[in-house]
Formats: sequence, structure tokens, C-alpha cells
Amino acid sequence: MIAVMPVNIYEAKTQFSKLVKRVRAGEEITIADAGVPVAKLVPIAPPKAPRVLGGDQGKIWSAPDAFDPLAGEELTAWLDGSLSPPARSGKSARRSSPRRSSRRPPRRSRR
Repeated sequence: MIAVMPVNIYEAKTQFSKLVKRVRAGEEITIADAGVPVAKLVPIAPPKAPRVLGGDQGKIWSAPDAFDPLAGEELTAWLDGSLSPPARSGKSARRSSPRRSSRRPPRRSRR
């Protein structure tokens, strides 16, 4: 980073392409309005590292029979829609009470 005197708005507008080249080189440009700094033109940091395919290999697994075809009864139940999800147990199986409304009842008109 090279510290340089602020650039006024008019100069920044007329010399924008040159300022961008300086920023690409790593310089930070301060833009001022009547000598008062109001903005900064800074380079965007490049990505930290290129992404590599297969980076999560070995971290994710699936059961050996996960993609095997369903047996006759299971397939029929699946197609009929009668296949029920496994029963939940423990704390998550309890039903929670319905949400209470925080709205006030409507006001009665005064006559």
C-alpha cells in the first residue's frame, strides 16, 4: 500500500481509468470532496485458494444398500403412498402446543 494525497472528486471522475490501474497495482486511493476524505478506492482481495474438486472426499458416506431397488412390498407401499415415515422418539416426538397469537382482540367502537 502506498499512501498518496487524496484525489478530488472532479479529478477522480476525469482520471478514473488511471486510478483503477493504480488500484490494480495494489494502491489505495482516497477520494475527497473539497479536501475532506469521503471515499476509498481499494483493490478487491483475490480468492484465497482455487477450489479443488473432491475436497470433501472421505468426509461423506452413504450406506452400501442406499441405492438398492426396493423389495416388492416396500415398492408397492411407496407407489401407493401408504409408506409411513419412521416413528419419532424422545423429546422431538411430543407435540408442541399451538402458537398463541400475540394480536390483541379488536377494539369495540364507542358510540
